[in-house]
Amino acid sequence: MKYGTKILHNGHEIDPHTGALSLPIYQTSTYHQFDMEQPGKYDYSRSGNPTREALEKTLASLENGTYAYAFASGMAAISSALAILKQGDHVIATEDIYGGSYRILTRFFSKFGIETTFVDMTRLDNIREAIRPSTKVLFLESPSNPLLKVTDIIGAVNIAREHNLITMIDNTFMSPYFQRPLELGVDIVIHSATKFLGGHSDVIGGAVITNSEKLAKEIYFVQNGFGAILGPQDCWLLLRGIKTLKARMELQQRSALEIAQWLKAQPWVAEVYYPGLPDHPGHRIQKEQASGFGAVLSFATDTVERAYHIMKKVKLWSVAVSLGGVESILSYPVKMSHAAIPKAERERLGITDRLIRLSVGLEDAEDLMEDLRPE
Repeated sequence: MKYGTKILHNGHEIDPHTGALSLPIYQTSTYHQFDMEQPGKYDYSRSGNPTREALEKTLASLENGTYAYAFASGMAAISSALAILKQGDHVIATEDIYGGSYRILTRFFSKFGIETTFVDMTRLDNIREAIRPSTKVLFLESPSNPLLKVTDIIGAVNIAREHNLITMIDNTFMSPYFQRPLELGVDIVIHSATKFLGGHSDVIGGAVITNSEKLAKEIYFVQNGFGAILGPQDCWLLLRGIKTLKARMELQQRSALEIAQWLKAQPWVAEVYYPGLPDHPGHRIQKEQASGFGAVLSFATDTVERAYHIMKKVKLWSVAVSLGGVESILSYPVKMSHAAIPKAERERLGITDRLIRLSVGLEDAEDLMEDLRPE
């Protein structure tokens, strides 16, 4: 079965009780037990819900995984995956990581004695050099947010296996349509399902997927214990959004490449970051480990004033946080997604006041380019 067909026909799309092509929203908190000697499959919706189970099984299928867990947000998913660590453990993470991930690692988990070293993972030796006896997790984000740096995932996994480390990756930018890290040997895949999986900017959600029974049990313990679950209505919205994943990703990627190529030719653009461009440093690796380059790109204007002018004048681009919706979204990382990272660190990484991140939607690419033109 081709992957595009699998999105719609993965074994979890039809209600087994009625044949409905849209899974019901089981809007319930608890379940009657007909026989206390033989309790039913569900007892309390924090622990399990039929709508959430259908979503989780769909997510596992899309990542070619075995176990999946749906959370109340992408950050709930990231935090819950990291919560399998214990005091004294050490994490190595991608340096230009999503600001929320940076914040939770440096300002929350650090309170519990969990340390993090941020490294440029485009050079695998940086990972080797950062490993300590206490290192337990290698946390990847590829392509990274917002500079679209590409990590050699297989190379990173090989290093992790040499040192018995757990590999986790935030796969939000690519979605499972373009990149399936479990197939590359990664242990845990994480998504902000709010983005491309949902695809319509109308739901907040997160997901964690793994093939490891041991890790699955630990993640479920956190999900059930913390209770940061995704409600049934939001699970249903994600199930609905996933049905159009192929169509959206294909069109959005096509427009993203067209816009990136156009930006490269503009005199007011200093730099374009998009792995789909042949001269991007990670182009070859991305082409080998994924089937696409995604619909997110960033660019730096020639001046800060130019960046602000563009943000004030655009009519088609929504100036907002988030990404992955059917509408095109323009974000300003220094004030939005990466505001939690100290200014000096942002500037060292290249996340400057001139950097704009684009999430390309379904509008006509020509209209989107004209809307960005600062004149």
